[in-house]
Amino acid sequence: MKRISYPILKLFLILTIFNLVACNQEKISTSTQENTTEINQNQTENRQEKLNITVTIPPQKYFVEKIGGELVNVNVMIGPGLEPHTYEPQPQQLTSLAESSAYVAIGVPFEEVWLNKITTANPQIVMINSGEGINKIPLIGHDHDHSHENDNHNHEDEHNEDIEHNESNYTSETSSPDPHIWLSPKLAKIQAENIYQGLVKINPENQQIYQENLTKFLTEIDNIDQQIKEKLAPINNRKFFIYHPAWGYFAQEYNLQQIPLEFEGQEVTSQELSNLIKQAKAEKINTVFAQPQFNNKTMEIFAKEIGAEIVLLDDLAQNWSENMLSTADKLAKAMTNNNN
Repeated sequence: MKRISYPILKLFLILTIFNLVACNQEKISTSTQENTTEINQNQTENRQEKLNITVTIPPQKYFVEKIGGELVNVNVMIGPGLEPHTYEPQPQQLTSLAESSAYVAIGVPFEEVWLNKITTANPQIVMINSGEGINKIPLIGHDHDHSHENDNHNHEDEHNEDIEHNESNYTSETSSPDPHIWLSPKLAKIQAENIYQGLVKINPENQQIYQENLTKFLTEIDNIDQQIKEKLAPINNRKFFIYHPAWGYFAQEYNLQQIPLEFEGQEVTSQELSNLIKQAKAEKINTVFAQPQFNNKTMEIFAKEIGAEIVLLDDLAQNWSENMLSTADKLAKAMTNNNN
């Protein structure tokens, strides 16, 4: 038998050991990659797992998404073009509430009727009152003799202090509280704070993200407020005729006067309409405002009688910031052209 030389044997052993080590390293590497992949998948799933939040109207969706960012999925009960005073939810909407972590209420009449049914559909749902801490003004009716000529308001006060009821601003025809609190930048900031607190309550581990988003949104609201003031500052005749009195908070905040043709579902009488027509003609009003959620037949008659153009103002538009600036532009243009 031939004897195997030592150098060859040594080389063979080295190659064998190398192969064993390489195979073991490959197994370790494969295992590590699998573990890493699993961890990454879990992290991705965690990032994609959003809170389901339900709100009543489209502007609230804007607020919640601004604060919740990528961490929330927002469902809206009353979609664009629908009227929140008379809306009834569809069965599938009540079913989807079972998957919601929270419901953000704002105080519209729809909620008075349906909140109990919502909590019945999902007893675990967290109710967030975005209007907490806001003193609502009365929903105003028409008064064709009312004037702001002698009003002296300070509109630089913070938050709710300048949204208090003042008898010189409102008619005697008042009833329920005005629910349109989202149409005031100062009150929008209070709502944003309430939404932030609610999100932190149900998802405290992401408090820092919500805080950062809130800070950015409050700055955005301040910028919108300043732009609106600049747009409306030069206006002398600060009255505008509108079908539904949704802009009471906006009007008070920027020293305007809205004159509505409808009040709590009741249109003006024939005599009242006649008086409003006389007032509008005397003041040379050439632009009046309507809303897409309402039947505007009466407004069409009114506009025809005074020779005015009808412009739409949508108090339920989802893009809140864009809509507030657009509304200010439309009002400024209309009130500038009045008396011309």
